[in-house]
Amino acid sequence: METETATRWLTEAEQCTWRTHLDVSRLLMHQLEKDLQPFGLTNNDYEILVNLSESEGHRMRMSDLATSTLQSKSRLSHQITRMETAGLVVRVNCESDRRGLYAVLTDEGMELMRKVAPHHVASVRRHFIDLLAPEALAALRASLEPVANHLRDERGKA
Repeated sequence: METETATRWLTEAEQCTWRTHLDVSRLLMHQLEKDLQPFGLTNNDYEILVNLSESEGHRMRMSDLATSTLQSKSRLSHQITRMETAGLVVRVNCESDRRGLYAVLTDEGMELMRKVAPHHVASVRRHFIDLLAPEALAALRASLEPVANHLRDERGKA
């Protein structure tokens, strides 16, 4: 256990950077979700639609979809139930594993994806991409890649 004297407290500059990152993350996700509301979608719904629309056959095993979207299997199951009720996805049994299930994007779900995606991209541009110069975007990506790689590695250890 780390003692208080061994704690490497954040410097003022580090604290400011950390809190700015938290603010941007929360505010951006809140705004993107607000911009999805007219379509009856949440950020989680949209992320599921994106994953399914980009997958072969527009289908993914539920366990893989849970991993991809960082959701528990239980939470994803509830989310998929809501999306099934809306006609956006269906669950299909896995032929090779009787216990396994696929989430499959319906034609209606794909049509909604085609309709929403241009609006979502415009929202991402308006609230993030277009506010930064190309050099700043490149620097931001380069700065965040080691963090993302580290967190992916940590996740793989669990």
